[in-house]
Amino acid sequence: MKHIYPFLLLLIGTQYSQSQTVNKKVADSIVSDSIKMAGNELQTVEIVGRSSKKYNSDYSFAATKTAALNKDISQSISTITKELIADKGAFYLADAVKMTSGVIPASYYNQYTIRGISQNEEGQIINGMRTRQYYFLQPLTNNIERVEVIKGPSSATFSSVDPGGSINLVTKKPLAIDRKEVSLSVGSFSTFRGSLDFTGPLNESKTLLYRINGAYQEAKSFRDLVSNKSFLISPSFSYIPNEKTAINTELILSDMTGILDRGQPIFGAVAGVTNLNKTPISLNLGAPSDFFKSKEMIFTTSFAHKFSSKIGFNAQYMKQSWTENLQEHRTTNGFAVDMNNKPVTSLAMMQFVQRQQYWDVDNLSTYFNFNLKTGKLKHKLLAGYDLSAWNKTKGGGQNAARGYLLKDGTVASTFVVANAANYQTTTIDGVVLPKPNVTYFNLNNPTYTVTSANDYTLNVRTALPSALTTTNALYIQDQIEWEKFTFLLGLRQDWFEDITNYESNNELTVKKSALLPRVGVTYAVNNEINVYTTYLEGYQPQSNTVTLMPQTGSLPAGSLFDPLESNLKEVGIKATFFDNSMSFNAAIYEINQRNILMNANDPANPDLLVTRGAERSRGFECDLAGYITADWQINASYSYIDAEITNDRDVSLIGARKQNTPKNSANLWTRYNFNSDSALKDLGIGFGMQYQSSKVPWFTRDFTLPDFTVFDAAVYYKPNKSNMQIALNAGNLFNKTYWLGAQNYLRLFPGAPRNFSLTVTYKF
Repeated sequence: MKHIYPFLLLLIGTQYSQSQTVNKKVADSIVSDSIKMAGNELQTVEIVGRSSKKYNSDYSFAATKTAALNKDISQSISTITKELIADKGAFYLADAVKMTSGVIPASYYNQYTIRGISQNEEGQIINGMRTRQYYFLQPLTNNIERVEVIKGPSSATFSSVDPGGSINLVTKKPLAIDRKEVSLSVGSFSTFRGSLDFTGPLNESKTLLYRINGAYQEAKSFRDLVSNKSFLISPSFSYIPNEKTAINTELILSDMTGILDRGQPIFGAVAGVTNLNKTPISLNLGAPSDFFKSKEMIFTTSFAHKFSSKIGFNAQYMKQSWTENLQEHRTTNGFAVDMNNKPVTSLAMMQFVQRQQYWDVDNLSTYFNFNLKTGKLKHKLLAGYDLSAWNKTKGGGQNAARGYLLKDGTVASTFVVANAANYQTTTIDGVVLPKPNVTYFNLNNPTYTVTSANDYTLNVRTALPSALTTTNALYIQDQIEWEKFTFLLGLRQDWFEDITNYESNNELTVKKSALLPRVGVTYAVNNEINVYTTYLEGYQPQSNTVTLMPQTGSLPAGSLFDPLESNLKEVGIKATFFDNSMSFNAAIYEINQRNILMNANDPANPDLLVTRGAERSRGFECDLAGYITADWQINASYSYIDAEITNDRDVSLIGARKQNTPKNSANLWTRYNFNSDSALKDLGIGFGMQYQSSKVPWFTRDFTLPDFTVFDAAVYYKPNKSNMQIALNAGNLFNKTYWLGAQNYLRLFPGAPRNFSLTVTYKF
């Protein structure tokens, strides 16, 4: 792996002279990004779509709430475009974000570590607006224009967000040109997928534009019992009556049904040695009757108006409704015990869980922007107000069956040796054990039985309390240009209010506030190279991080814990090459965070939370993306992360390495199309690589996940350069066994073995 990046730099260097002669061809093959509307006016809210074919995106709206070139923003931003998503065959979000530097999927969910910091926020950001509950089943990527990973705690922009970084999903917007695309895919694990993407004007003057994206997918898995069905439909309309006004309205409807895959169990250590390969990577602790159903509606409308060349107004509103219906069998994160309370490491202690939740989310963002001059200083001044309200409505609840059966018919949460005579018993493989409420999972003899709630004693019944979490914020931001310097200064005042048992007689209200600064400086070395430094602070009320857990009764609500606080110090360089067809970013950073709320990993009380004192992450990262020549694109990234625990209630962990974070990771994807005078003119080839060094699991340090390198490839065929493309993608070419992450002995997340997909795409 260590020889790959010098090789890439050599390739880029040797191609430089060739690129000078083909820049016109590159320009002809790339339609300019639709950052502009009529009259060369910059969009200030993303209304019109992007037509570029590049692996890199030049700009971001969300990072500063203005249409700014990434090169001019004093913060690291990694972008994955729809073209890279399509060429890589990245059907799911995790397949896309792992191609950026420092982003590590830790499980099969939307759970990542970014720059060594574990994500706590359960929602994603869509078009710069925060949502809830994007945690479990992976969303489809068919309606995604690009994925932006905005590094560091961006609370000055987004309010409560994760310290490591924020993942912003930018959806496809209408185009002023007619374009239609349909796609069908089949692949390994009985995968079938169909999608469509239609866009164009609805009137002759092209002031009314539309776009509609749709997708349906059915897929099984290399994992036992796992299958998923996903449906997505997303119409979008833009109205641009003149050069001063633009309106966009968008609807996203999604319906996902599947099984939550809680991971692969393995045997406990024998004589201090852990064998990761003693159980098959397909082994699943669930049951055939398990299910997870999620339905979601997101409605967004955006408005932008310029009163003059110096004053503009922008507003965006998002409404999200989300429901969850879950039934599952999963481990309590512990092994069974015998009658002497000694662990039996071939038997997993299990629980049965049912959960339903109902959420309504409202987001409003409004701001004025001013283009001013004071002497030699140019100002892009922004002042605004944000409101977000997350309402967990009444009617939700969680039931669970766990613990041990007593002879009197009741259930005990733990096994107490002194009271062993009171417990029912069972014998497995010649060992007498206390009889569990939910049958042990036998790693030596796994069996899958259809069960229901009637088969257990539901000894934990919890009504999920209604809750309302509201954030009001006022903020001001100024981008000041002076000669070769650009200063980015921001200040945001947030007021948080969390009400548990909302609209009931026993409301619990917690109020907090925070003043959040943002300071950044960019220096233009020349037209191609900028250097920058930045300082950011983050603030995250804990009610935003634990809403999937029912915190009632003796368990305190998340809002009662101290908020998670963080800061970022960063220096970096941003550059463009080959007439802006290639971009390069590199950064050195340090992130500190304190008051990290996390699960206590208590098998007798799986919902218990504890606070870790502090963590620190330092590192270096770089991203390279774009055209090397007119026929050759590349996306490559590298990350070095030194993340450690600096304060913890368990003093033995102080100075220890952060969990599920490799020190070194690298990604590569490249595509080459044979040119028109070649005998292979209808063909293109793709090649990819992913490397991660070793990781330690989340809740145990008794074993380590080994490093891995996985190779991918693709062949593309466009007969006679027609509007049809046939793509054959191969993942994990050499069938490497590897693990994305782990929590403990009973929850490892192996990567997929060798797999293939065949996709036919037709554009008209």
